[in-house]
Amino acid sequence: MPTKIAERSALASLDLLASAVLLLDRQGRLVFANAAAENLLESSCRLLVQQTLSDLFLNPEQLLAIFQQALEHQFDDSRQDLILERMGREPLWVDTIVTALDNPDVPVLIELRENVQQLKLEREERLIDQSQVNKELIRNLAHEIKNPLGGIRGAAQLLELELPERHLKELREYTQVIIKEADRLQTLVDRLLAPHRLAQIVGDVNIHEVCERVRSLIVAEFPSGLTIKRDYDLSIPQFRGDKEQLIQAILNIAHNAAQALQERIKAGDAELTFQSRVVRQVTLAKVRYRLALDLHIIDNGPGIPAEIQERIFYPLVSGRDGGSGLGLTLAQTFVQQHMGVIECESRPGCTDFRILIPLP
Repeated sequence: MPTKIAERSALASLDLLASAVLLLDRQGRLVFANAAAENLLESSCRLLVQQTLSDLFLNPEQLLAIFQQALEHQFDDSRQDLILERMGREPLWVDTIVTALDNPDVPVLIELRENVQQLKLEREERLIDQSQVNKELIRNLAHEIKNPLGGIRGAAQLLELELPERHLKELREYTQVIIKEADRLQTLVDRLLAPHRLAQIVGDVNIHEVCERVRSLIVAEFPSGLTIKRDYDLSIPQFRGDKEQLIQAILNIAHNAAQALQERIKAGDAELTFQSRVVRQVTLAKVRYRLALDLHIIDNGPGIPAEIQERIFYPLVSGRDGGSGLGLTLAQTFVQQHMGVIECESRPGCTDFRILIPLP
């Protein structure tokens, strides 16, 4: 009886661990999964028990090989980074620790820890790839639209010159509609093509001067009901860049945030925070940098709708009525031209846009 009590106590203590723990018998069947494992594998311990590693993962070969080595006591514990694929779900990037136990009933313990850094790199690479595809698509589409627009506008102007004098007044209204709509589309096309202008690396940029410029523009548009907080690390060095592009990028993010805060502005408790820090040893687009600017634009608004959170940097995707869906696309492109990236985390009450740019 004391042995059983000790075993139950040991299993209960495993539920306190943050990493996923699986206990397996000699046949490779699960006999226990702690609470973290239930969360990671998105299944309850009751359903996981008696399943094998082959049942859990589509590519269990490496894990099974390490499990067999543990059974044969070829090591005390073995550590590997694995990508474990699952049916109908995202693959798991995990640090895997397989430990041989001195217990004939439960001879092997497997500990899985999500590799957050690898997940972050994968997300950044995917974001950059998507951005490149989007830019190419937009550039081609914009040029295809721009070419006939000039012809349409010119034809409308020529048609207006040929209108008979007695009908000029009533018919001119229609030609003017064509001209004005062509001009409106031309403006949209110019905005689509704007991100493809290369950054003008013409001088040193002080990121706090950029933030203060954006702050003054936001305050001018939203003079009451919105509190803008500043939390700056004044030791951040200047870096070479295009100041105007960075102002536009940060302004686009901050302006979107202010518009999302309309209800809180009416209530008088809207907050927008600019926070700057330095981070060390950062990998951006597969390149390792010793130092990087870590700039956050944080608001206490309702958050970005879950259904568009993965697509907010796509062109023409907007979370509000009347939005063009170009602001964040432009911002991401301008930051990428400075070898950086924009990330976003959002939940109701807190949306955090994070800009990372390499520092000298």
